[in-house]
Amino acid sequence: MLSYITLGVSDLEKSEAFYNELLAPLGAKTLIKMERIIFIGKSMDEPMISICVPYNGDAPNPGNGNMFAIAPGSKELVNQLHAQAISLGATCDGPPGQRIPDVFYGGYFKDPDGNKGVFNHFG
Repeated sequence: MLSYITLGVSDLEKSEAFYNELLAPLGAKTLIKMERIIFIGKSMDEPMISICVPYNGDAPNPGNGNMFAIAPGSKELVNQLHAQAISLGATCDGPPGQRIPDVFYGGYFKDPDGNKGVFNHFG
């Protein structure tokens, strides 16, 4: 059902490098690159992340309560990718851990533009 989500960014090239390096262990890469928007994912047939410089020319800003989630497939990959996000310049918004016993494990971060994400595993 989900096709893609879009994150507003201030520096398209810097954000492309951040997400390509961060998501490479999951097989993701730049799939479409245009002047003001880039789509990153594994294929056009799977959900993607798009990053863009806002069309109206205003500065990007994350919404309150908005967040994207990426399920890498295991708790170990949650830990690995969360640490990689921090090493690439993201800030920790909640270290990896079991949030709901036997149901939800997640590690939260904010990208260099403040967009909130979580790597999560159900179980």
